[in-house]
Amino acid sequence: MSKQANKIYLVLVIALTVAALLLVFPQTVNKLLGYLNWKFIPNLSETPFKLGLDLKGGCHLVYEADVSQVPAKDQKEAMQGLRDVIERRVNLFGVTEAVVSYQEAGVNQRLVVEMPGVKDVNQAIEMIGKTPYLEFKQERPEAERDALLAKQQAFQDEMKASQGQPEAVVNAIVQKYSGELDLSDPYYPYFIASNLTGRYVKKATLSFDQTAMTPEILLNFNDEGAVLFKDLTEKNVGKKIAIYIDNSLISSPVVREAISGGNAQITGNFSNTEAKELVRNLNAGALPMPIKLISQTTVGPTLGAVSLRQSLMAAWFGLLGICLFMLVFYRFSGLIACISLITYGGILLCLFKFVPVTLSLAGIGGAVLSVGMAVDANVLIFERIKEERKKNESFQKSLELGFSRAWPSIRDSNLTTLLIAVIMFGFGSSFVKGFALTLSLGILTSMFSAMFVTKVLMQAFAGTRWEKFKRLWL
Repeated sequence: MSKQANKIYLVLVIALTVAALLLVFPQTVNKLLGYLNWKFIPNLSETPFKLGLDLKGGCHLVYEADVSQVPAKDQKEAMQGLRDVIERRVNLFGVTEAVVSYQEAGVNQRLVVEMPGVKDVNQAIEMIGKTPYLEFKQERPEAERDALLAKQQAFQDEMKASQGQPEAVVNAIVQKYSGELDLSDPYYPYFIASNLTGRYVKKATLSFDQTAMTPEILLNFNDEGAVLFKDLTEKNVGKKIAIYIDNSLISSPVVREAISGGNAQITGNFSNTEAKELVRNLNAGALPMPIKLISQTTVGPTLGAVSLRQSLMAAWFGLLGICLFMLVFYRFSGLIACISLITYGGILLCLFKFVPVTLSLAGIGGAVLSVGMAVDANVLIFERIKEERKKNESFQKSLELGFSRAWPSIRDSNLTTLLIAVIMFGFGSSFVKGFALTLSLGILTSMFSAMFVTKVLMQAFAGTRWEKFKRLWL
C-alpha cells in the first residue's frame, strides 16, 4: 500500500470513527452545542436503541393454536397467516417493537409474542386471544357515504382544534362521534358490512394469470357462502367489495360481473410477496383456529433497567480489561489495537441502532463475545509481525507479511463461528436469534477493524522515526 493511499484511508477511518460515535452518542453532542449556544449547527437526531423486553420490561406470551380443523398440509401456511394477523393486532395496540414468531413444539403449533414496554398486559392478552375475523363489505349508498364523510371531517377538525386541551375535552369529542363513526376504520364511510364473513370461505390460494404472469388470489366458498357471494356480487357489479381482517382493510377489488359457483378471483397490482401475504391472511381469517395462552412471563421496567445497567457495566469492564491486556503485552501496538476497537465499537453500535437490532441480554452477550474475537484477530496479527521482526525484516515488510499470513487463520476461525451463528439464527427462538444476530454483526465488523483499520493505523508509522523504536512496538 502506497503512502499516499494509506493517508487517504487514514482520513476515511478517522471520519468513519467520528461519524459513528456522533450517531451513537448524539445526546452528548447536542448538550455541548447547547452549552456553546451554536445555533447555526443543527442538533443531531437522538434515535434510541431498541431494547428487548428483558431490558425494557414487558411481557412474553406463548399461545397454542387449535389446528384440529385444519388439514396437516395446510397447517404451516395457516399458522403463518395467523402470525401476521396477531402481529397486526399487537402493532395496533401500540407496541411497535413487538416480536411475533411461530414455533413447532412436537405436534403442537405455537405463537410466541414478545411485547416490550407493555403496561396493560391483561388488555393485550384479551385482544390477542381472539380468533382472526375475516369479513366482506360493500359500498355504501352515495348519500349515506357523503353524510358520514362530512361527520368524519368534522371529527378531524374538532380533534385538531383540541390539541393542547385537557384530556376530558378530547374524550368528550371522541364520545360524541363514536356512536356514528367507527373511529378505528378510516374507510368506514365508504363501506358497510354484509352477511358474508370468513366462516364461509373454504380456502384461498395463490395463482398466476397465464397471459401476464401476474399474481392473483382465488377464493373458494362453501355452499352457503357461494349463495351469499353470488347475491353480493349481483348487487355490486361495477362497485368495490372490501375485504377486511380484524377491521383492517387488506383489499378492495372491483366486481366485474356476478359470480356464481362459489369461486372468486382477486386481481390487482400485487407483488408476489404481497399476494402470498394476502392469501395467508385470508386463510387465517377463514379457518377456525382459536388460540389459548399457555405461558405468561412479565418483566417489570425496574428489573429491566437493573439488567441493562449491569450488562453495560460488564461490557465496559470487559473492554477495559482487554485494553489493559493489549497495552501490557503489545505496548504501542496494543494502543493501536485499542483505537481500532473504538472504531469497531462505534460501527457496531451504529448497526445496532440503525439496522435496527432489538437488543436483549442475550444480544448484548453476543456483542461482548465478538469484542473478544476482534482482539483475538489483533493478537494473531501482532504475533505474526513479531515473528517477522525476529528475522530482522524491515518494519514495512513485517507489517505486510504479518497481516497476510495471519489472514487465513482469522478468516477460517471467524467464518466457522459465523456459520454457527447463521444456523442458530435460522433454527433458534427469539433470544437465541438475538444472540446470533449481534454475534454475526460483531464478527463481520471485527474482521473489518482488524484487517483494515489496524493495518491503516500501523502503516501510518511506517517510514517514520517511530518505527525505529523496536521495544515500543512488540
